[in-house]
Amino acid sequence: MRLNDTHDPRRSSWVDSANDPDSDFRIQNLPYGVFSVGAERHVGVAIGDQILDLTVLEDAGLLTPGGADRAFDQGTLNPFMALPQATWSQTRATIATLLDVATPDLRDNADLRRRALVRQSGAQLHLPIHIRSFTDFYASKDHATNVGSMFRDPDKALLPNWLHMPVGYNGRASTVVVSGTDIHRPLGQLKAPEDAMPRLAPSAKLDMELELGAIVGTPNQMGQPVTTAQAFDMIFGYVLLNDWSARDIQVWEYQPLGPFQSKAFGTTISPWIVTREALEPFRTLPPKRVNPLLPYLAEDAPNAYDIHLTADLAPPGQPATTITRTNARHLYYTPAQQLAHHALSGCAMCTGDLLGSGTISGPSRDNSGSLLELTWNGRDPLTVAGGTRTFVQDGDTLNLQGHCDGPYHLGFGACTGTLLPAPIIEDWA
Repeated sequence: MRLNDTHDPRRSSWVDSANDPDSDFRIQNLPYGVFSVGAERHVGVAIGDQILDLTVLEDAGLLTPGGADRAFDQGTLNPFMALPQATWSQTRATIATLLDVATPDLRDNADLRRRALVRQSGAQLHLPIHIRSFTDFYASKDHATNVGSMFRDPDKALLPNWLHMPVGYNGRASTVVVSGTDIHRPLGQLKAPEDAMPRLAPSAKLDMELELGAIVGTPNQMGQPVTTAQAFDMIFGYVLLNDWSARDIQVWEYQPLGPFQSKAFGTTISPWIVTREALEPFRTLPPKRVNPLLPYLAEDAPNAYDIHLTADLAPPGQPATTITRTNARHLYYTPAQQLAHHALSGCAMCTGDLLGSGTISGPSRDNSGSLLELTWNGRDPLTVAGGTRTFVQDGDTLNLQGHCDGPYHLGFGACTGTLLPAPIIEDWA
């Protein structure tokens, strides 16, 4: 593994809250995001309960990742992510040094510290990147097996191609939103097996999907495939991702081309991008392969991650109930394999592309990353505060959390969204 001084678990910060052993945002993490305290959006990193304003530090000359060009002045991380990978690492090391308890440059400069540190509770968080494209994969064997067992022959739950390549579809980037953004229940065509004709109605089987999102930093040229090793390095970092899903719309529309409107209405991501470098100590091997993979998907390093994942559901006016606990290590195909397969045909991957892992489920029912599996398509309701749930009801709030534990604690922060009722359109009633 490629560890360096930024991973030293003994390191501490002069930002006191970052030294809490349970803090998501210790000095070993330093995730990137975009925030505002007024009209102007700045780039920052989370440190304890604070945000270090990188736009201010670039103004002050303490950070110069782009040389003479500015990298943190456009209210998005895309310009920084487009810089060489060595620059990502150098900048992370510089930020860690500035925040280190032994470094006086910022610690003892009261005026600059006042301008460069913002309390997270007083800032608004925004989408951290301009998302060029969004692709959603189907990379969890347990999830694919559960869904195939539910709707097909359990003995043939996986379609023939699944054990040979990461299956995915191109999603909708325009409705990817940051944590805290409300999601409207979608309208769509619904058709039960016994219905002669479809009807227009709000989705009655609205689901969540607990996923990991990989963000591309380094692009490849159109027509040029990449290896899994190259793909691993191309990824700038990771977010939590809830790909809200309308199961009843999906079951009618998905043949023969796959999900469309059932997934296009909203995808929520967490606001802080945990960098690939920060996750280096938590790399692990993926599950054992059932069939040998073609050589282009071969990996010579442990490219999966040991990330503990949970999802909480809070009905209106009620406390949250944890409805699932799972782990990103259950993904059969790693993010690097997903990206390498995506680029295999010569597809140009761009700075700011977002790759969703697909629902992450584990080997037992309570490790499932969707209500579809947790309730077995509504057959087995879940008990939550104030009642039960088969699918998400209007007013429910879903909150995804992720963290790593090992030499130190590292967290992703919250990925939260509340479901609002479907729009009422009188002329269509």
